[in-house]
Amino acid sequence: MLTHNGTQTIETERLILRRFAYSDNADMLKNWAADENVQFMYSEPVYTTKEEVKGLLDKYIGSYEKDDYYRWAVIEKESGECIGQIAYFLVDSKNHFAEIEYCIGAAFQCRGYATEATKAVIAFGFEKINLHKVQICTKTINAKSKRVIEKCGFTYEGTLRDYFCMNGEYVGRLYFSILRSEYEAR
Repeated sequence: MLTHNGTQTIETERLILRRFAYSDNADMLKNWAADENVQFMYSEPVYTTKEEVKGLLDKYIGSYEKDDYYRWAVIEKESGECIGQIAYFLVDSKNHFAEIEYCIGAAFQCRGYATEATKAVIAFGFEKINLHKVQICTKTINAKSKRVIEKCGFTYEGTLRDYFCMNGEYVGRLYFSILRSEYEAR
């Protein structure tokens, strides 16, 4: 049985993962929400105004009342900036698994932040929620994300071929997972 406790603050060596706040609006707009390339890889729309980002924040912040809602703002300790987000966007309480998604602003990529945040959220899932399995997926064209997934120790499960149609071209979706037994064996 899962123990849902909602989005709680997680601290890592260089990051604070916490609930989103309306004060994150400007950082979100500057660091990733308005970046076409980041949002393209994340399969999310581009947000170009503070009003559009506020609408997104309304959705995130309003969902924190649910105990099975897990979405964190990724805060770089050094700068105090919100540099991205990470979430269990899919939580299956019946089958005891959840799926991670993340997004880190382009200026902060290739520094290990996505790996650090993902490892922390994996630990939270097994140790706090009592998940049996954590899964994650990425597009076949997203080499940076594939590298994060490898560094986090996920096992490749398979590819859904031609899953996304992106700018008129088909792209596959790669699935990976970690089982509780594998996590505990580390």
